[in-house]
Amino acid sequence: MEPAKHFVCRSCSSAVPAGHKFCGRCGTPVPADIREVRTAYFGDMQNPTKAKLILIRGEGMDGLSFHLKAEQHIVGREGQLIFPDDPFVSPKHANFFYREGNLVVRDEGSLNGVYIRIRGTVPIEPGNTFLAGEQLFRLEKLDPISDDGPDADGTQFYASPRKDSLFRLCQIFRGDAVGMTVHASGNSMTVGRDGADLNFPEDLFMSGEHCRIDYGGAKFTLTDMDSRNGTYVRIEQERTLEHGDYVFIGRKLLRVEVNTN
Repeated sequence: MEPAKHFVCRSCSSAVPAGHKFCGRCGTPVPADIREVRTAYFGDMQNPTKAKLILIRGEGMDGLSFHLKAEQHIVGREGQLIFPDDPFVSPKHANFFYREGNLVVRDEGSLNGVYIRIRGTVPIEPGNTFLAGEQLFRLEKLDPISDDGPDADGTQFYASPRKDSLFRLCQIFRGDAVGMTVHASGNSMTVGRDGADLNFPEDLFMSGEHCRIDYGGAKFTLTDMDSRNGTYVRIEQERTLEHGDYVFIGRKLLRVEVNTN
């Protein structure tokens, strides 16, 4: 910014050069607020936004910024925020909008869903899916093992021994195909790159111990174990967002920044 070049004296209407404390003609002092005033650069922030989305490029680097000025902002391969290069983004994937002054994201019936990074420990229901590293999981609750009984001739079916398990995690491949399925041996299961109950040593985006599923009191919880890249849960319909939240849409990671001024 640069200061104004001249000030017009209020007593004699003479031009006073910038930086002068007194009028050179009549000696009238130049008001302090005039001496310090500077011309602001013209820019988009004349119309400050309530919130914006920052595209994360990787390694914590920021990319494009999307200012959320309207009442609704459709994200997809079509709409206001367009990602035509991402094949995992639906044509109309999600909507960011304001309700009672709060920023809300809603899944608009997308194929791959909208995922929010969790903070600490959150409840999770059987059938919910979550992201850890590059892996997609679905939580499934299990019923107690039932004995099918012998065959008609009295012969018992021979199989590997198994114990009762309260739940299992299913790795989900493209097309909703089920990959690895692991049954919990107790009330909890950890997921990570190494040293966990379920390990993915080749997943470079997975922390050593990344997250944990716990079951207790007929409820499940999901805990992020201070992982570097976070754990993300798919929202059912919509979610109110806070400053600093991270949202996965397709393969795009967005950080939410809310203007509190």
